[in-house]
Amino acid sequence: MKLPQSESQALQADIPDFERIIVNDIPLLDVRAPIEYDRGCIGDAVNAPLLDDAQREMIGIEYADHGQQAAIELGLRHVTDEVKADRLQQWLEFTRQNPEGYLYCYRGGLRSTIAQQWLQEAGIKYPKIAGGYKALRNYLLEQFERLATEANILVLAAPTGSGKTNLIVRLRQSVDIEGLAKHRGSAFGSMFVPQPTQVNWENRVASEWLRASTRSSRPVMFESESHLIGRIYLPVFLQNALRAAPIVELVSPTEDRIAQIRQDYITTAMGTYQQTMTLEQSYVQLESFISHNLGRIKRRLGGERHQYLSGLVSQAVAELKAGSGTETIDKIVSSLLHDYYDPLYAHKMIGREDQVVFKGSAEEILSWVDNQA
Repeated sequence: MKLPQSESQALQADIPDFERIIVNDIPLLDVRAPIEYDRGCIGDAVNAPLLDDAQREMIGIEYADHGQQAAIELGLRHVTDEVKADRLQQWLEFTRQNPEGYLYCYRGGLRSTIAQQWLQEAGIKYPKIAGGYKALRNYLLEQFERLATEANILVLAAPTGSGKTNLIVRLRQSVDIEGLAKHRGSAFGSMFVPQPTQVNWENRVASEWLRASTRSSRPVMFESESHLIGRIYLPVFLQNALRAAPIVELVSPTEDRIAQIRQDYITTAMGTYQQTMTLEQSYVQLESFISHNLGRIKRRLGGERHQYLSGLVSQAVAELKAGSGTETIDKIVSSLLHDYYDPLYAHKMIGREDQVVFKGSAEEILSWVDNQA
């Protein structure tokens, strides 16, 4: 769709303050195809595409083979009055609910300009973002690396099961990178929901970090992590920042850690399974879940220890099913802590003792953080 010169001038893209958009979570209308949106979007942007995936691919091929005008003409043949009315209705609903928002396509080009024109014809003047999604994504990457380089952070460290995430979410000045990754970071760390794409995780972390750093000059708290959270890879600049940062160490009694792991991995798993399975099927699936994840760390456990723990799984699940207690599952968890997770943690902390600036319980850490300048 070629725009008349006068209309093209009337529909110039806004060059907004990207920081204001991210920090204030300004509503965004994403008119890219669903496949583009699924790969990566900005915050809670609403996807109301001009073209569906098949149309985008077809028109992209036409553009590559015969140029922009041929692609526009092909697009017009597919945008019937009914299709236009449907698209426009979605956009109008969004703009009426979010009058302070912006719309964007990939580069701030033809698709967002068409959306602007249709809205203007319907009586709504709505700004688009100059540079589109690509400009916003590049801005977030720049901020992500800048914040990591400045390294105004604290790292919360503790052995597995200490409740680091519970504490992180209680801290106002923090970024929950495991929560954003939908994974707890360990072999048993699945949250039973799909993890985001790498791009979406990076966008979310950068946005949350930028908000926190804008809100206060105090350090932002992160959990100590390795280079992976499930299948999410921590950028090298973030890994370096986490390794170099001052450490706040959370101390939790072993019995509390066992109870925390039982809640995080057993209770959560059963609750998830029961949403789609019978109770009997849920216990079968739980036994498979525990056995499978023990298998994932078999090499580190050693064959004999792995065999011993695997032999306890059926008994543990039978006890849970009968409601006769958690003695056997607690025995498995205790062994994993003593023989696997705690040695891993101790190894990670070698040479970092001088980085520890405070050590205490969750409540003591909350009090310490509140008293920092």
